[in-house]
Amino acid sequence: MAILTTAQAIVRWLGAQKISIDGEIQPYFPTVFAIFGHGNALSLGDALYDAQDVIPTLRGQTEEGMGLAAVGYAKAMRGQQVMVVTTSIGPGALNVVTAAGTALANRLPMLILSGDTFTSRTPDPVLQQVEHFSVPSTTVNDAFRAVVRYWDRITTPSQVLTSFPQALMTMLDPASRGPAFIALPQDVQAETYDFPESFFDIRVHEIPRPRPALSEIEECVSLINASRRPVLIAGGGVHYSLAEKELADFAMRCGIPVVETMAGKSSLLWSNPSLIGPLGITGSDPVNSLIEQSDLVVAIGTRLQDFTTGSWTLFKDKNLVAINTARFDASKRHAYAVVGDVKATLEELAKLVEPKLDPEWLSIARALKNKCEEDRESRRQFTSDLPTYAQIVIATNEIAQKEDYVVTAAGGLPGEINNNWLSKGVATFDCEYGFSCMGYEISGALGAAIAQKESKKSGRVIALTGDGSYLMLNSDIYSAVLLNYPLTLIVCDNGGYAVISRLQQGHGAPSFRTMLTETPNAPRVDFVAHASSMGAETHKVSKIEELSHVLSLTKDSLKTVVIVIESAPSAWTEGGAFWEVGIPQNSTKKGVIEARRANLEGKKNQRTF
Repeated sequence: MAILTTAQAIVRWLGAQKISIDGEIQPYFPTVFAIFGHGNALSLGDALYDAQDVIPTLRGQTEEGMGLAAVGYAKAMRGQQVMVVTTSIGPGALNVVTAAGTALANRLPMLILSGDTFTSRTPDPVLQQVEHFSVPSTTVNDAFRAVVRYWDRITTPSQVLTSFPQALMTMLDPASRGPAFIALPQDVQAETYDFPESFFDIRVHEIPRPRPALSEIEECVSLINASRRPVLIAGGGVHYSLAEKELADFAMRCGIPVVETMAGKSSLLWSNPSLIGPLGITGSDPVNSLIEQSDLVVAIGTRLQDFTTGSWTLFKDKNLVAINTARFDASKRHAYAVVGDVKATLEELAKLVEPKLDPEWLSIARALKNKCEEDRESRRQFTSDLPTYAQIVIATNEIAQKEDYVVTAAGGLPGEINNNWLSKGVATFDCEYGFSCMGYEISGALGAAIAQKESKKSGRVIALTGDGSYLMLNSDIYSAVLLNYPLTLIVCDNGGYAVISRLQQGHGAPSFRTMLTETPNAPRVDFVAHASSMGAETHKVSKIEELSHVLSLTKDSLKTVVIVIESAPSAWTEGGAFWEVGIPQNSTKKGVIEARRANLEGKKNQRTF
């Protein structure tokens, strides 16, 4: 038996959890991100101090940034390793709620340990405690219940013995994977208990690969073999199952074209003849046309978000097969569900599928891929006073090496990068569009840079962000400098929330509180000076040729490099599928009424079950 404080036991147990990756034993919890306050500094912080040789602790700048870095890390590690994020109570804890929601939407694991009030309640109300008059046990930590897969509060030390292993199993299981949150009251953290020594034995885990039921495999095989024009959709589950090779082999052997979701991008290289391009609202018209011409859609490892399905207009009359570890996702919209690991399922299907395809089908698909490339070239040649997002993405893509890892998130960049970034390396792309979280770009890139370094990968992390996201969350530029994790950040300054201005004007309304030009004499932020003040190497460029030059010049830099470029506020990659948004049923604006009418017309093509 071992007499330890609750905090000491937690830290010792975390250090004992290992995972087998490519035959090597690695820590499952390799790093802790911490901002210490009165709720976690004196017990958990002290325990982490003593365990630095087993599980290092990094200092964060904002709690949200730490959480988003943990999400970016989990995505880059493809869910195989997990960061721990610890905060104090009150606002420190609440600042992680957005990051937890990002992890949950993306089905990614992270462990959040936040301080809590005293179980004794003797000193109540303590600093940063909110009080619920009729439910005194409620604290701000209850806010996490809506945005995590596992939630618990340790009210006595013995609960650690059951709660933490349960949280671990939730994070390991690809069907339930997501963030886990455990609240740690301050008095319980400090309390000692006689823990069994065996609780701290080294445990080596493996991510399970559940195989689908034979009946589901048989039904899937029957549908594919009977189809003449099937399409495979590669979702993020392909990456998390490490199934890129199996997908490539299956598609090539069967002659079935592959399209990608945002999360599934870089499952196949652009040079792979089976890959046609991105589908959906931020996808391309040629690819959506391919879906329209298909007779069977096989969705692999995707949760079928509205941006993938065109608000469910792309699949209205299609047979739909959904392969997913989570039955919830596999069963959406009356799909034929195949519940199992992507890699294991593709291995099973490869033995049995013998499609009799339309002999013209693959030629049709490849002609549409050529159209995607032609459209991309026309966007490169577009004439504008300022560089467009598309031109910035294309220039960056051309300089990027196959080992480089690109990151972006919400706003106008997702549609641009989805259409214009041609993947050179497998699993080298992260556009956070599961939650579309502004501010992820820099913090998520930091997490990816940590993953790159820990994995001993040679490529650099390249992040693209707009000025709006930069202003929301930029302090992890300092984190990258402070912790010496090199990354390259391209700041595209288009003077506001330009993509939302586009959304407003595109539906008959005026631009409202989105662009800086709406405010007389609004000052423009000097992003170069700001990033320089945090220790970054900075460059201001105005032309695409200058951007390419700086990217080439800094491609082997070990520093945090920030490149600022003013970009066109109203030049966008057009195309994509129908998107249902809430347009007023009644308005004095003619454009809004017309947009409402068009929205209702589009809804007629929705798949409703």
